[in-house]
Amino acid sequence: MKSGFIVTIAIALLLHITFLVSLAKECTNTPSQLSSHTFRNELLRSNNESLKTELFSHYHLTPTDDSAWSSLLPRKMLREEEDEYSWTIMYRKIKNSDDNASGSFLKDVSLHDVRLDPSTFQWRAQQTNLEYLLMLDVDGLSWSFRKAAGLVAPGVPYGGWEGPDSELRGHFVGHYLSATAYMWASTHNETLKEKMSALVSALSACQEKVGTGYLSAFPSSFFDRFEAIKPVWAPYYTIHKILAGLVDQYKLAGNSQALKMATWMADYFYIRVRNVIKMYSVERHWQSLNEETGGMNDVLYQIYSITGDSKYLLLAHLFDKPCFLGVLAIQADDISGFHSNTHIPIVVGSQLRYEITGDPLHKEISMFFMDIVNASHSYATGGTSVGEFWQDPKRLATSLQTENEESCTTYNMLKVSRNLFRWTKEVSYADYYERALTNGVLGIQRGTEPGRMIYMLPLGKGVSKAVTYHGWGTPYDAFWCCYGTGIESFSKLGDSIYFQEDGESPALYVTQYISSTLDWKSSGVSLSQTVKPVVSWDPYMRVTFTFSSSKGVIGKESTLNLRIPVWTNSESAKVSLNKQSLKVPASGNFLSIKQNWKSGDQVTMELPLSIRTEAIKDDRPEYASLQAILYGPYLLAGLTSRDWSITTQAKDNIWISSIPETHNSHLVTLSQQFGNTSYVLSNNNQTITMEASPAPGTQAAVAATFRLVTADDSKGGISSGPEELIGSQVMIEPFDFPGMLVTQATDSSLAVQGSSSSDKEASRFRLVAGVDGKQGSVSLMLEGKKGCYVYSDQTLKPGMKLKLKCDSDASDEKFKEASSFVLRKGMSQYNPMSFVMNGVQRNFVLSPLFSLRDETYNVYFSLQT
Repeated sequence: MKSGFIVTIAIALLLHITFLVSLAKECTNTPSQLSSHTFRNELLRSNNESLKTELFSHYHLTPTDDSAWSSLLPRKMLREEEDEYSWTIMYRKIKNSDDNASGSFLKDVSLHDVRLDPSTFQWRAQQTNLEYLLMLDVDGLSWSFRKAAGLVAPGVPYGGWEGPDSELRGHFVGHYLSATAYMWASTHNETLKEKMSALVSALSACQEKVGTGYLSAFPSSFFDRFEAIKPVWAPYYTIHKILAGLVDQYKLAGNSQALKMATWMADYFYIRVRNVIKMYSVERHWQSLNEETGGMNDVLYQIYSITGDSKYLLLAHLFDKPCFLGVLAIQADDISGFHSNTHIPIVVGSQLRYEITGDPLHKEISMFFMDIVNASHSYATGGTSVGEFWQDPKRLATSLQTENEESCTTYNMLKVSRNLFRWTKEVSYADYYERALTNGVLGIQRGTEPGRMIYMLPLGKGVSKAVTYHGWGTPYDAFWCCYGTGIESFSKLGDSIYFQEDGESPALYVTQYISSTLDWKSSGVSLSQTVKPVVSWDPYMRVTFTFSSSKGVIGKESTLNLRIPVWTNSESAKVSLNKQSLKVPASGNFLSIKQNWKSGDQVTMELPLSIRTEAIKDDRPEYASLQAILYGPYLLAGLTSRDWSITTQAKDNIWISSIPETHNSHLVTLSQQFGNTSYVLSNNNQTITMEASPAPGTQAAVAATFRLVTADDSKGGISSGPEELIGSQVMIEPFDFPGMLVTQATDSSLAVQGSSSSDKEASRFRLVAGVDGKQGSVSLMLEGKKGCYVYSDQTLKPGMKLKLKCDSDASDEKFKEASSFVLRKGMSQYNPMSFVMNGVQRNFVLSPLFSLRDETYNVYFSLQT
C-alpha cells in the first residue's frame, strides 16, 4: 500500500507539473483577510452572507514541491548557460544529496531536571499559569469532543473559540495537553497529572466510540468540506494541536495511551490524504491546503521519529508548503503579505525535516528565514507581525499600532531560534531567544491573575495592553489561538536555560540567566544558578553558579559554557572560578570552563548593563530618529499618553537616570470616602481632580499615585512609610510626570506644572495630621498661606477639581471632612528597573515593558538631542 501511494504521487506530479507551474506563485496569503483568525471568527459569526460568498470564492492553489521551485526560476540571477532544466537538476541534487548527515546537535535538557527559583518573575508567571490549568475541568474541555463522538457530555461547555458553535473548537484542548505535559515536567504537580491523565482517557473514549481513529471536537464532515474546497475554518490547524498535545503527553509524561491515540489519528489522515490523491490528484490535495494547517508537518515528523514508520514521513512531506519555503530557498525577502503564524510553523516543521533527513536545503531555509525576520520584520521586542501579517521589509515605523506582534508568532519564532542555536551554538540565536522571551512573552499575562492574557502586544503611540481589539481575555470565554500558545509558553519557561552535549567529556551551555537549579546528570553534579535581581541603580547582572554533588563525589571532567551576551561590555565584564579571575571573551561568544566539578565550586559573573537606543527597522530617512530604549536585554517603555517626539535634555551629561530604591517609600495615594464609594486624588490631564478609586495596574492607578518630595530628598528615603513625614514640608510629584509638581493655579484649583515655575511657594505644602481629628487621616496645608488647605467638596463626584480653601471657620465640620484624606501606599510602584528620561518639555518614567499591565505607554520615541 505504501509503494502504491508513492507511485500515485509520482504519476500525479508528472501529469500536473505543467499546469501547476502557471499557478505556483499563488499561496495562502491571498486573500489576506481570511488568513486572520480574528477576521475569520467575526465573519463566521456575522449574518453577511454576500460578504462570505465573495471572500470564500477566492481560494488559491498551493503548488507541488518541484513546481514551486521551478516557478521561482525567473527570480534567480542565472548565468546565460543555465536553463530551467539545469536549475531543476541542481535542486534535486541538493535535495537528494548523499552528503546529508545532519551533524551533532546540542541536546535539550529535560524539564524534569530544571526547577525555577521561587524568587523569580519567571516562577511567578509559571505558578500563575499552573493555577489557570488547574481551574479548567475535564468535562468542560472534553464537552464538544464527547458531543462529536455521540457520547453523553456532562458539565458545561466553555465559550469563546472553544464554544460549541466555533469551527475551531478543540484547538485549545490540544494546547492544554501540551501545556500540562510541560507543566508536569516542570513541577511534578500531582493534581495536574491526575487531571491531564483523565483528559487523555476522556478523549480516548471519544476516539474509541468513533472507531476510525478520528478524534476532534467537530465532525469529520469538516474535512469533507475542506477536501471539496468549500469554506471551513482551518480544521487541520486544530488537528495539529490535538496531535501535538498527545505526542507531548507521551514524550514528557510517559503516557503510552496518548501515543497510540496519536498514531491512530495519523493513520486516519494518511488514508484521507491518500484517497484525495487517488480520487482526484495530488494537485487537489495541494489546493485544499489553502488554509492554515498549523504545524502538521512538524508533528508528523515527530511521530515518524518516534515510530520509524515511513508513511508518517511521507505524510509530513505532503504538509510542507513549498510555495512559501521555495521563496526562502532562493533567499528572497518576499514574505510581505503572508499571514505570519500560518507560515512560521511550516519553517519549524522544515527544521525537523532537516534534522531527520539531513537535507541541507531545509537548514539554509530556516537560517535565511531567521535572518530576514530579525533584520527587516521584527520590533525591539523580538516579535513580528502587524494585524497578524508581515508587511514590507524595513517599513515598520508606519506599522506601529494596537494590533502588533501576535503572541502566537513570538511563541513560534522562539522555536525557530532555539533549533538554530542547537545546530550552530551561535550566541546570536540565544540572544534573540532572550530578547523575545523577556520582552515578547513574559508580559502577555496580566500580573498574577490566572487566565488573563492578551492576543496582541501593542507598540504604537500611547497604547495599552488593555486597549486592543481583543483586550485582556477571560479565563472561560476567550480561548483564542494565543491563549493556547500562552499556556504552553508559561509551562516551559525552564526549557531553554540549559543545553547539553553528552559523551566522555560532557558539556553544558548556559544560554539564559534565570535563577534555577539543574540536575546535570551526565556530569554527575547539580548546579544552582542565582541571578541577583536586576535594578536600575546597580548596572550589572550578577550571576553565581554553585556546584554540589551527593556525598561530595567529584564529577567527571566536563565543560561549562557561559554566554557572553551581545548587550554587555565584555571588556568590563568579570568572571571568576573559585575567586580566581578568568579571561572574558568578546561579546557574542561563550566562555568555556573545563574541569572536574566538585561540591563547593563556584563561578561568579558580573555583566555590565547599560542604556542603549535601537533604531526601528525602517530605512526611510524620515523615521531615522525613531528609537527604542533598552537596558541590557530589557526593553523599556515610557509611561505617557500620546507623546512621541522627545527632545532629550542632559543633566550632568546624563539624559536617563535611575530611580533610587528609596523612592517607592515616598509614593502615596490620597483618598476620601463618600457614601459607599472611595475617591482618590488624581492627575487628570495635569489638573488635580477626585476620581473613583481604580483597580491596580491601570492607567487610572498611575494617575492616582504621587511622590512626596521632601527638602532633603536627595539624602535618601523614609524607612517605614510616608506617615513619618507628617509635620514635614513636602512637594507633590505625579508618578508619571517626574520633575513636575502639583501647584496652586490662579483660580485656586490645583494643576501640574514644571518644577522650574517661578512661584516656588505655590507648590510647597505642609503634611499635617488630618483636621478632622480622625486617626490615620492627613491634610495638606499650603506652606506660604497659613490656614489654606487642599479641599475637595461637601459632595464628591468623579472629575471634581480640588481647590485650596482658606480661613474657614475652624468649627466647620464639613470643611474638616473635605480637607482630610486617608494616606496610603501608592497604588503604583516603580519597578526596580525604572528610570527617568529627561526631556525639554517633560520627563518620563521608563519601566520594563514586561512589567506593565493596563498602563499607557510608548515603546518607541522620536528622539532629538
